[in-house]
Amino acid sequence: MPVVSEIRLDDLRGPEIAALLQEHLDDMKLHSPPESIHALDLEKLRRPEITFWSLWQDGELLGCGALKRLDATQGEIKSMRTSHRHRRKGVAATMLQHILDEAKQRGYQRLSLETGSPAAFAPARELYARFGFRYCGPFADYVDDPYSVFMTREL
Repeated sequence: MPVVSEIRLDDLRGPEIAALLQEHLDDMKLHSPPESIHALDLEKLRRPEITFWSLWQDGELLGCGALKRLDATQGEIKSMRTSHRHRRKGVAATMLQHILDEAKQRGYQRLSLETGSPAAFAPARELYARFGFRYCGPFADYVDDPYSVFMTREL
């Protein structure tokens, strides 16, 4: 894992995070039709049930991730993204471990996520599997979608 100077609770107001999230949304559009994109924009990420973090090193944004409260015992991983300049350096693993630790601190018993099924999302699926996530059916408000894969993990 990289040396991360700081994992910040982020208010989503900085231009760096806006640019990274736009990169995320633009990338989703390359691989999934609009109705199959579940990435959240800045306003939706500011909802009270979502906690958002950013990873920084030497003043540079490396990546981000969020934890959405589904109920008292369950959370959902949202908006995991590594800057294209910092991929394959362990940034996503660092953020994922931070989210897992936070979910456990909150007393969640289960953590779930939705990611893409196309080949471009294979590295994400492999990362989640390494951290103990297993494939499952749709959860919360999701429905079966050929462009989505659902994964879950007991905590």
